[in-house]
Amino acid sequence: MKILVAIKRVVDANVKVRVKGDGTGVDLTNAKMAINPFCEIAIEEAIRIKESGAADEVIAVSIGPQASQEQIRTALALGADRGILVVTDEQVEPLAVAKILKTIVDKEGIDLVILGKQSIDTDNNQVGQMLAALCNYPQGTFASKAEIKDGKIEVTREIDGGEQTVLLTLPAILTTDLRLNEPRYASLPNIMKAKKKPIDATTPAELGVDITSKLQTLSIAAPAERTAGIIVESVAELVNKLKTEAKVI
Repeated sequence: MKILVAIKRVVDANVKVRVKGDGTGVDLTNAKMAINPFCEIAIEEAIRIKESGAADEVIAVSIGPQASQEQIRTALALGADRGILVVTDEQVEPLAVAKILKTIVDKEGIDLVILGKQSIDTDNNQVGQMLAALCNYPQGTFASKAEIKDGKIEVTREIDGGEQTVLLTLPAILTTDLRLNEPRYASLPNIMKAKKKPIDATTPAELGVDITSKLQTLSIAAPAERTAGIIVESVAELVNKLKTEAKVI
């Protein structure tokens, strides 16, 4: 069984993001970049499935600038077997990402695709569902548990008010939630081994996918700074402030 894991290069979750002065985007100058946290969970789950003997190969794929090789190398150090980098400096929208991944799924004969449920930069939460529709594969989104069983995968999903368990026939699409696993750290020997693992490079054009943007970003602004709280002396004063100042009642 082949597993494809999609990973995205994003600003490290511990970095405080700054907006450019002209409001045209986020200032990435000298910003530390990392693998999207949900994608780290996807990598870990794929490696665990391989370690259990249920998979033969784990392929890590990323779509982005040449620098995204760094994140693929990290995935290889964690245990992925090889990488694919789809090189583009353009902002790729979710549908275009799904189309690119479908092309790779068809080309590689993938049995299971694992993705993070969303990225922490755009929070779209769309690629997994779109890919499932394009491939006509069953999908298990927001997975908190997954287990391979006789050519199928049993997925426990996080839903409003509880959990739902579904049994999917492979090939299938899986998107990860936070409770699925705890990602491992790469050891120094594995980091050194990852340097020798292959990364194939291609482009959206070579894959026959048009990534022309259909959206236009008008402006980006930082959220307003929160003001300091105040202490009120009575319930009556609290109600009065909610009415006259906050205007929420």
